[in-house]
Amino acid sequence: MPGIYKAVKVTDKVWWVGVIDRSLKEFHGYRTPRGTTYNAYLVMADRITLIDTVKKPHFSEMMERISSVVDPSKIDYIISNHAEMDHSGCLIEAMEAIKPEKVFASTVGASVLRDELHGIGEITPVKDGETLSLGNMNATFIESRMLHWPDSMMTYLDSEKLLFSQDAFGMHLGTYKKFDDEIPWDMLEWEAKTYYANIILPYSDFVLKFFDKLGGLNLDIKTIAPDHGPIWRSRIPQILELYKKMAAQKFCERAIVVYDTMWHSTEMMAKAICEGLDSQGIETMLYPLESSHRTFIATELIEAGALIVGSSTLNRNMLPRVADILTYLKGLSPRNLIGASFGSYGWSGEAADQIAKMLGEMKVNLVTDPLKVKHVPKSEDLKKCYELGALLGEKLREGCKLPQQ
Repeated sequence: MPGIYKAVKVTDKVWWVGVIDRSLKEFHGYRTPRGTTYNAYLVMADRITLIDTVKKPHFSEMMERISSVVDPSKIDYIISNHAEMDHSGCLIEAMEAIKPEKVFASTVGASVLRDELHGIGEITPVKDGETLSLGNMNATFIESRMLHWPDSMMTYLDSEKLLFSQDAFGMHLGTYKKFDDEIPWDMLEWEAKTYYANIILPYSDFVLKFFDKLGGLNLDIKTIAPDHGPIWRSRIPQILELYKKMAAQKFCERAIVVYDTMWHSTEMMAKAICEGLDSQGIETMLYPLESSHRTFIATELIEAGALIVGSSTLNRNMLPRVADILTYLKGLSPRNLIGASFGSYGWSGEAADQIAKMLGEMKVNLVTDPLKVKHVPKSEDLKKCYELGALLGEKLREGCKLPQQ
């Protein structure tokens, strides 16, 4: 009886044999409400090749999709572009079922796979720029280190003009639509930004260097096939340009104000700061942490030039949700930001200073000392908050050469 899981044709010689996982709702600490895909690809060359595998629980589904095109035992090679477990988790099972002649990975990838998958068979390391003949077509390996692991590489299939890009240019979007032109651009853009902000952002310098490298290779790319999300065949210029913009992090006409509050005093300060920013024509996003998740703050921050963070003081510390978002953002290493800290307190008032210290560690350019208010803000306190917002807005305008309001 034929299986229900079928491969999807990408080009004349390439098939998608991956998995849709709608159950995934969080990945590495950020929310993925639309699930994801684990994309694997079957290249029907003279030397049949499988590009990446899938998360271990979904091994049988991948094999069923492969079987809808070819007997898996006829696969000659497996190429592992990325050793992260959602792409290599079932590699041992795949090797046992397929018995490929060789399994290829980057030099670092071969080492990582041995560390992760104890008892794995022989992995053949390949060098940057090395080309593997598949008989009637060639696969060229392109190292893309730190996009987003040290082992990461891409594989370019010359006859199909197709770049298998591993996690780069991907997104967590678990849809049955396999191609970019089947999905609205606003959804693609949001999910690509969310993925970049929460996964790729710390490696933005490597992204820019990779673009320089890619330009030097002068490849003719008609399709980009990532390991998560839809396959790019129509909007390749758009996704490449979006990546370049996000990697440069030179956005400046937006400010992000994040706060947590106990008895609404810090909330009053946050709103006054927003009014000051707005007076300077700055697009301002206000995030009360009681109802805002780190995922979406990071996503919005990627297009911002200012980060302002406030907290009440609790037991001589910032509130826990503020510590959470700052720890998370610090790991993502956003750049080119100005900012400030603020907060109310009852008797000790350490929170605003602690926030300022963490912002400094993030290399946020603090425009003023922490702004503190004891207990409930008076009208003159709120005026100071407004003035802080206006000052930040002026600084953003100066840095971006925006017109005067």
